[in-house]
Amino acid sequence: MTGVAGPGRRSALALGLAAVLSACTSTHGKSTASGGVRTDLEPLERRFTALGPLSDAHWLGVALGSDNDSRVPGPTDVRVVGFARLRAGAVAALKGASQRGFQPAQPRRLPDELVPFMPENARWVRSESFDRQMTGERYSGTFFLDPGADWIYFDTTNPSAPSSSTT
Repeated sequence: MTGVAGPGRRSALALGLAAVLSACTSTHGKSTASGGVRTDLEPLERRFTALGPLSDAHWLGVALGSDNDSRVPGPTDVRVVGFARLRAGAVAALKGASQRGFQPAQPRRLPDELVPFMPENARWVRSESFDRQMTGERYSGTFFLDPGADWIYFDTTNPSAPSSSTT
């Protein structure tokens, strides 16, 4: 067996990647001039309903395994990462809602494309309990909050919208 995929496999992989990327794309999406950074809110608000209305978003949907990673990603391995602003006072309400054990923490693995959009002077806090609440343990993700300016930084893999009670 050789390490080169045949044309049939390449086509199937390309179609799978196209399907993954289109799943994260809104027909009303906006991109800034800086390499695919998105500013549309609907995909984020649909997936992160507990945060309420968002604004000032800058985010990426990145297919995992597409750069120098030699492993083939699954059909839904997409990293959704970025920043958004919550309504005034929302972070304080989220932090104070229960004993979630928020602690000072700094986001890691920030994609280069998002560096220009990092909120200045942010004082990030994070809670594993809050992460579990946000993900519903349906996908992996970390959420950092800045109580001083109501920013959130999210770094998730395969985020899904919460299931509704009606089908």
